[in-house]
Amino acid sequence: MSAIHWNFGCLLAAGWIWGISNITRDAQLAHGLSGSLEAPDWPPLTLPEVDALLRRYPQAGGAEELLSFSPRPFSAASVVATPMGKVFVKRHHRSVRDREGLLEEHRLIAHLAEAMRDTTQDSIPFVQLVQIVQPVLANRNGETVATSGEWTYEVHPLAEGVDVYEQALSWTPFLCAGHARAAGLALARLHRAARSYEVPARKTQQLVSSFTIFAGGAPSERMESYLESRPLLREYVKQRDWQASLDRLLMPFYWKLEPWLSYLPPLWTHNDFHASNMTWRVSSNSSCEDAEVAGVIDFGLADRTNAVHDLATAIERNIVEWLRIQDPGADVVHLDHLDAFLAGYEELSPLSYEEARALAAMLPLMHCEFALSETDYFLSILRSPEKAFLAYEGYFLGHAAWFRSPDGRRLLNHLERWAENRPSDGGGR
Repeated sequence: MSAIHWNFGCLLAAGWIWGISNITRDAQLAHGLSGSLEAPDWPPLTLPEVDALLRRYPQAGGAEELLSFSPRPFSAASVVATPMGKVFVKRHHRSVRDREGLLEEHRLIAHLAEAMRDTTQDSIPFVQLVQIVQPVLANRNGETVATSGEWTYEVHPLAEGVDVYEQALSWTPFLCAGHARAAGLALARLHRAARSYEVPARKTQQLVSSFTIFAGGAPSERMESYLESRPLLREYVKQRDWQASLDRLLMPFYWKLEPWLSYLPPLWTHNDFHASNMTWRVSSNSSCEDAEVAGVIDFGLADRTNAVHDLATAIERNIVEWLRIQDPGADVVHLDHLDAFLAGYEELSPLSYEEARALAAMLPLMHCEFALSETDYFLSILRSPEKAFLAYEGYFLGHAAWFRSPDGRRLLNHLERWAENRPSDGGGR
């Protein structure tokens, strides 16, 4: 795979897909493929629109000012000043998230928030048992989703803590190993809270990070099944001979993962766990190493996958500096942060040898279904073949190809060595 694929992948990761976590006051622009500003795909929120919405919420009572505009491209969102304080309002086009699609997310968030109130099983210091997930706000009718014409809305309480990564590009590394360790512990808490959430996987829809194609059995047949409900994507990848790419690039990674799949029980997972989707508890007297995660936000990509898939997602989005992979001599893989992140996770949820081996094998494949979902979004919703090309060639194929590069192999080798020190599970689950 050529270097241009890797470069497309880093542009997608850092620019188009995730945008930049910085909230801008410029309502007319959004972040594009390389982080530059461009016209948004969806119109920004307006004060009259948000005021009419929030008058139905007793926690708000209307809108006084739109304090910010999110540059992330898949929806429109703002922090809003209200008579009752600040809230976060997000608007989706119904073709991307309809009412039921948002309710899937809201039910998960409610469960996690409730489960985290019971801290009796969390054998960690009390100071770290903060409520890191807050339920979505409900209007006077008790509904967490509002609809108006072609739009769906959700209203969130403003996340507690400090947005330390407000000015950082998404998919860039943690500021320090202490942040990585705190993030690992927070993800373990999410996973523990999700264990009791026995709900089927989400319905087929845009922009969800699922795990079905490489979940076992015959990946070619599972790919066919995935494409069946996505006709434009099916035709697009057929023209690009997806079967040949699967056989040549992806199946060698799958054969390394396949022996460990029976050790991965299904679990509802965040699937977008990077530093700019967390807020932080800091003090002027503490160092970066003493910071704690105060809040976890944005469950828009959540689905029923497994804990190892979620860990792999977090590693790809926090440990590899995709924006710098073309810089000669750049250290783009932060192994010290990786070790700290895994150590934080294992404070609460130690991994078995089999799970650890699965993590190393999962890493080159975990992005695949979201990359396909994103390609379909660009084809079916935005009607942009240019962006679809970047999503498919740069992200779906390019990110997998990067793991054949010297840096990619170094990362996988490091994880494989780390796995050797884990105790065996003793048998499949």
